Amino acid sequence: MNAEDTIAGGALVIAVDGGGTGCRVAIAERSGRVLSTAKGGPANVFSGFDAALTNISETVNAACVAGGIPADALRQADAVLGLAGANVGDAAMRLPKRLPFRNSLVLWDAETAIRGGLGGEDGAAAILGTGSVFGAVHGGAARLMGGWGFVLGDQASGAWLGRRLLERVLLAHDGLLDASPLSEAILARFGNAPEEIVQFATSAGPQAFAGFAPQVFEHAAQDDAIALDLVRGGVRFVTASLKKLMPDGATRICLIGGLGEQYAPYLPDEVKAMLAAPSGNSLDGALSIALERFGAA
Repeated sequence: MNAEDTIAGGALVIAVDGGGTGCRVAIAERSGRVLSTAKGGPANVFSGFDAALTNISETVNAACVAGGIPADALRQADAVLGLAGANVGDAAMRLPKRLPFRNSLVLWDAETAIRGGLGGEDGAAAILGTGSVFGAVHGGAARLMGGWGFVLGDQASGAWLGRRLLERVLLAHDGLLDASPLSEAILARFGNAPEEIVQFATSAGPQAFAGFAPQVFEHAAQDDAIALDLVRGGVRFVTASLKKLMPDGATRICLIGGLGEQYAPYLPDEVKAMLAAPSGNSLDGALSIALERFGAA
């Protein structure tokens, strides 16, 4: 079967990875051969459904142009979309009705990221960035935990570290906690005015709080007491979550996201022994699921 016959026969699968900063698309044959890819704008379906729909559609069309694939071939294609915000609200049910594909499976991007990271093997994974999510794959089935957002969850995340750091800076200022070089540096950053910290926290979002995480790890490496306490608190949660999720007999753990490498040196030896580099990313995970669901027999 040549390429034209493949497209005409509807033998295409489409993988979409959509997050708060951008969207990526891969179009592949059902054998797994990728025909084209493209990148586009944000696709968080909870915070911006209509914008996400537009950016997904435009990025898919760009991938079609890049691969010389006619747009009408999309009507016979099957798609898996891993999207930020798909775990809350009704977007996962609403979106397929607005897409041009024959079949559309909308998943939370945390699931596709974990599937991509583990690369088809059983194991557990932690996604550690501005927020946090934990998950595992066992026999092809994924289980997810956490990801409840900054207000009620995201333990061990960058935002969680930043918020707890500022709390400790204020406690040290009030004399209820011993100050450290880190707390003094943060207080100085706010002009040694604790009320400025309160003002910042009143309007700051998760990304702003997460901006303090690099300093936490930097000072932890210098044995700063407050920084070490914060990092060890995150480690306790990461360890407990991975142990809770780890499938029986599995030996693979992946740390995904910007803080994964930062946490790794502080993890218990039994967790370090199972650490493995991620096999792929969220787009790889979406494509893997698409090929499982819709690929060649």
